[in-house]
Amino acid sequence: MAGGLVALLDDVAAIAKLAAASLDDVAAASARAGAKAAGVVIDDTAVTPRYVVGLSPQRELPIIGKIALGSLRNKLLFLLPAALLLSAFAPWAITPILMAGGAFLCFEASEKILESLIGGHGEAEEEAAVDAKTLEDRQVSGAIRTDLILSAEIMAIALSELPDLSIGTQAIALALVGIAITVGVYGLVAAIVKMDDIGLHLTQRDNALAQTVGRGLVKAMPVLLRILAIVGTAAMVWVGGGIIVHGMEEFGLTTLPHLIHDTAHHAGEALPFAGAAIAWIVSAIGAAIVGLIVGGVIAGGLHLLPSRKGAH
Repeated sequence: MAGGLVALLDDVAAIAKLAAASLDDVAAASARAGAKAAGVVIDDTAVTPRYVVGLSPQRELPIIGKIALGSLRNKLLFLLPAALLLSAFAPWAITPILMAGGAFLCFEASEKILESLIGGHGEAEEEAAVDAKTLEDRQVSGAIRTDLILSAEIMAIALSELPDLSIGTQAIALALVGIAITVGVYGLVAAIVKMDDIGLHLTQRDNALAQTVGRGLVKAMPVLLRILAIVGTAAMVWVGGGIIVHGMEEFGLTTLPHLIHDTAHHAGEALPFAGAAIAWIVSAIGAAIVGLIVGGVIAGGLHLLPSRKGAH
């Protein structure tokens, strides 16, 4: 009996060591994948606030909560299993699917730009005519749809950092990355859109410095939201264009990707004091130009369709 108990304890100890090693693997894999995908967080954070601009301040946090839940659903229920299945059985399909999503982002951004250039009064009147709940549902739906593309890129980038792990470890690592990035992005978005409320609270404090900071936050909020709306549209263009450029490289169409890369590299070398930043900016501009061309062609083509013209 004693020998059996000792053997059992040895087995338990061995299982515990194995579990600890697995947890270490998951933690390391999650950190590695999350760091690689973190760049997309900037784009996601810039895009989201524009969906609450013009809505009731009392509904800002509930709307962000709905979008955050939709983002988690995108990542955990749809993209995570899809990414694992595609990686295991059809890895060749990942790039064209991402490129299609990138083209959709470019189209949405180009639509926004076209509306601002030719006048979006009709849409503004239409939004004013619908009730608040319908408008809120429309904004949430649009945000979750855009998030699906950005989240797909996050999951694809994260998965690319986990090639040699078991499918179970990959799934746990991707889930941790998805949850961490979603909490980080939408927590920051919530802080941004409530900045004016924070400022108003500070103006009611007895401290003179707090009052000054509070008034500055309240005054800066409209400007910040306008800037974020512009940055959000630009982010959709450069992220979508970047996905397309990367996909072209994957398919062996390297002329344009190499042109963008070489231009960015030379620009960075010309200004070595900020070489990395300059190279990134030039690369983003190149991707944005591609995104504008692709999105403009799609949006222009759709506007020429009879049904589309009739709808407008």
